[in-house]
Amino acid sequence: MTQATLDEFEKLLEESFSQAPSVADIVEGTVIRKEQDGYLVSIRGAKTEAFLPEKELSSMEEGGLEVGDVREFYVLKEENDEEGMLLSLKRLAFAQAWAQLNDAKVQGDTILAKVVSVVKGGVLVDVADLKGFIPSSQLRTGTPFDGLVDQKIEVKVLEADPKKNKLILSQRQAIAEQRDQVVDNILSTLEEDQIVKGEVVRIADFGAFVDINGIDGLLPISEISWQRIKHPSDVISLGETIEVKIIKIDSELKRISLSLKRMGEDPWTQIEGQFSEGQVITGTVNKVTGFGAFINIFPGVEALLPVSEMSEENVNPFNLYKVGDSVEVLIKKFTPQEHRIALSVKDIEK
Repeated sequence: MTQATLDEFEKLLEESFSQAPSVADIVEGTVIRKEQDGYLVSIRGAKTEAFLPEKELSSMEEGGLEVGDVREFYVLKEENDEEGMLLSLKRLAFAQAWAQLNDAKVQGDTILAKVVSVVKGGVLVDVADLKGFIPSSQLRTGTPFDGLVDQKIEVKVLEADPKKNKLILSQRQAIAEQRDQVVDNILSTLEEDQIVKGEVVRIADFGAFVDINGIDGLLPISEISWQRIKHPSDVISLGETIEVKIIKIDSELKRISLSLKRMGEDPWTQIEGQFSEGQVITGTVNKVTGFGAFINIFPGVEALLPVSEMSEENVNPFNLYKVGDSVEVLIKKFTPQEHRIALSVKDIEK
């Protein structure tokens, strides 16, 4: 390289260092003084000191900065003849966070998010100063509830678009991946008739799912209570910790079935010896159908009053009874071992 070429290269290098930073550039600077509402920062290539407003600190600097700290900053506003450069650490953190989230999406990594509020259709979460959304369909519970607020949960990134400021996450995918990794080990520690504690993590019309040591067991609505219930939420709540009995383990399908009602004594065994055929008793109507009415005669025990046993005449059950009615009935057939009791009204008068 000739001396002329070397001199030209040095000149270009010097000009590059002296070129003033532009908006959206990332620059290195040193904190030189704390001001009332921010910090003065020395930036190489700037003619005057730059200013970092207090509001432009990221959550990583909640305790503030120290004089002498050397950091990278995002240029919010270029310097001019009247004002110095305006800086931001918050914007830099945002840019870095979006880049990390995109990497997590590409690589399929699981990240941690803090639930900040419940909104229509899901929950809002905080991830490294960014606001994300988890749709109800991607929540483990399937339904957002206030008990999730302030919880830190593991999620997968479904969509990360900084231009649209759109961050969509999934807790369900993260849980599914974890379940695949631990299910065999957990199942090997469980056995049928075992009593276990678990958290209610999802409620549906057909039952509830209970987290047992990291895997979800199904608690069918028929196994929640001996008494007839309209919906599982009548008895249990999301986030509640309950004791249940394992009634079935399917190692091939990797599923467990649970029972809450079997934690107590079977009411059908309790009524043996308390009732007999031909006895007249008073019960409460629990349900009315086209073929008859179900009468509660003991807590957790329903007996059937067929439409043919309501009257000697043809009647419409819905015109005779409604739920909650108190009715006097005769026990026509009593077989508690089979969980069956047949009732009659028309035979009382005979």
